[in-house]
Amino acid sequence: MTENIQPTPYARLGDLAQLVSPTNKIFIIRLTTGEELHTHRGILRHDDLIGQPWGGQVFTHLGKMYFLLQPSLSDVLRDLKRNTQIMYPKDIGFVLVTMGIGPGVHVVEAGTGSGALTIAMAWAVGQDGRVTSYDQRPEMQNLARKNLERLGLLERVCFKERDIAEGFDEQNVDALFLDVPNPYDYLLQARRALKPGGYFGSILPTVNQITRLLDAFYQFDYAFVDVCEIILRYYKTVSERFRPTDRMIAHTGYLAFARPMLASYKKSIRIEAPNEAQGGTSIEDEGEILTDHESSE
Repeated sequence: MTENIQPTPYARLGDLAQLVSPTNKIFIIRLTTGEELHTHRGILRHDDLIGQPWGGQVFTHLGKMYFLLQPSLSDVLRDLKRNTQIMYPKDIGFVLVTMGIGPGVHVVEAGTGSGALTIAMAWAVGQDGRVTSYDQRPEMQNLARKNLERLGLLERVCFKERDIAEGFDEQNVDALFLDVPNPYDYLLQARRALKPGGYFGSILPTVNQITRLLDAFYQFDYAFVDVCEIILRYYKTVSERFRPTDRMIAHTGYLAFARPMLASYKKSIRIEAPNEAQGGTSIEDEGEILTDHESSE
């Protein structure tokens, strides 16, 4: 992720460390000289952890054991301090891959919240990329700044406190994500910020919001539209009783993706309504919105 959370053989001063009890109680700390972690199983001194091998066992002053591990991005996101509901790692990972958010990319988001997606984007774009995050709530951006600073990612993010109805300052960005209740009201502002054919994404909790967004995509010349939800099911890891666990992470929101096109695309492309029997749509001459995963061969 950054220098302080890259894989290394031994825990170093300044590293993020994950301490996991035998009952899977997890603590994530930054190793700091002179600091202590106080748990219900005893005290762990940071100085005693520095220099220990990752994947090993460490013990509190009461002799209670913890595993010493390096946290993944998913671990870090679940451990964030938050004032709002954050996007789940399952959704964030799909957003990053689908929208091509990687090293060197410039991505804009609106709706910073507690900064979970901001952190994932900052991690993905690398030192040569850039994230610009808009939010009208200063308390949200302050919390996101603290979360990013804890991870050493703050320098990759530019925060802007303003109403996106006024438009975005950026132009020709690679990707833009709206985590706001009414993204359909800002598609014109978004396409002015995006490069032609760039990636637009949004997350919404209800069908009514999604259908309004779909109508707006056509109005503002977006195509290659996709809507999906990510459902994650874990399985019991005992071979003799391998089966799904009793709980699963199901609907956490609808993800919508599209790409702004030159207005002339409508004159040459038509996608008819989905044919349920064929599981997709057909491409004809003249007309409706182009969808990404419902075209026939």
